[in-house]
Amino acid sequence: MDSSFDIISDEEVQDIRSALEDGDLCTATERLSKSLREIENAPLNIAITGESGTGKSTFVNAIRGMDDEEEGSAKTGVVETTKVPTPYVHPQYPNVTVWDLPGIGTPNFVADSYLQSVEFSRYDFFIILSSERFKQNDIDLAKAIQAMNKKFYFVRSKVDSDLNASMIRRKKTFNEENVLNEIRNNCIQSLKDGGIPQPQVFLLSFLDLDKYDFHEMEDTLEKELPEHKRHIFLISLPNISLPVLEKKRQAFRKDIWKWASLSCGVAAVPVPGLSVVCDIGILVNAMTSYKNAFGLDENSLEKLADKLGKDVSELKSVIKSPLVIKEINKELVTTLLTRGATGGLMIVEYVVSNVPMLGSLAAGGISFATTYWMLYGFLKEIAEDAVRVLTKALETPV
Repeated sequence: MDSSFDIISDEEVQDIRSALEDGDLCTATERLSKSLREIENAPLNIAITGESGTGKSTFVNAIRGMDDEEEGSAKTGVVETTKVPTPYVHPQYPNVTVWDLPGIGTPNFVADSYLQSVEFSRYDFFIILSSERFKQNDIDLAKAIQAMNKKFYFVRSKVDSDLNASMIRRKKTFNEENVLNEIRNNCIQSLKDGGIPQPQVFLLSFLDLDKYDFHEMEDTLEKELPEHKRHIFLISLPNISLPVLEKKRQAFRKDIWKWASLSCGVAAVPVPGLSVVCDIGILVNAMTSYKNAFGLDENSLEKLADKLGKDVSELKSVIKSPLVIKEINKELVTTLLTRGATGGLMIVEYVVSNVPMLGSLAAGGISFATTYWMLYGFLKEIAEDAVRVLTKALETPV
């Protein structure tokens, strides 16, 4: 199957293709529209659990791209601060919720009753944290989650602290890779001893999320999440590295054909001007999504500059696309659609859409091409600008 269809199920693709082959453009358009709404609004609930002091609240903030002192962040501290399951909504994507669950390190902990008390069915997957060896409570919880047919992942937190301590103790023989392998093997062995046959452990530092095993964890989650959840997971990730930006570009790239196909279906409806109005709405929606996801909106740029001690004008100075620094609205998109060759295509589309029977397919093809190439070009520009901005933000002063 073409990689463009990865974002939706085989059954959905077949339904759309069948409708198109039967000439039922209304049904195909309706299904595409429904699919796009489902992708945009798919709820994602991530559960973070583990013993007190493992950094649950800090991870809740980090995975949402927030600092501990930011408004709306999870409360952090050296003692257990979470007494009941607490939802933290993503600042940009309200359908993504990260849940800070109560600590599991109590003497009376029972995995089954714990899962019932936190309403395990609401979560898409669990992340079990430990800042040292995984203990029996962690193992019991993992087994209970598995028995209930839910996904779980082990994360060993605070590896930066272990590396710093090892560097102090072993000034002459310190080797970062060796220490990381030692930590990983120790965790894996403790889980195997507890009855987890093939455990996978991700080593992370929540203070520097991009380091160590974050991208391996991200790849694993991407592969194992249901298709309709995968897209929102990828675009909601914090823009902390070039690999994350590339993942987002790929996710949006797979989405373009659906917006273009929706435009094509509407263009085939013989109502004067309907397609032009629809195309404007489609483009405003998609382009705004790209800008926000890549962190190039004003608020995200200011947060990034503040976090890394940069002047926001310094970050904006490397943005090359004139569209990125403008507000994405109907007026801007209308100007783009009526300018140059694209404007010519839109005029032709408007005319042929009024010719009964003969004009429908021509209008649809023109609308598809117009929407597709405009989104393709804008995505390319904004992704490149995002790379330049992040590279500039991470520059170390000479």
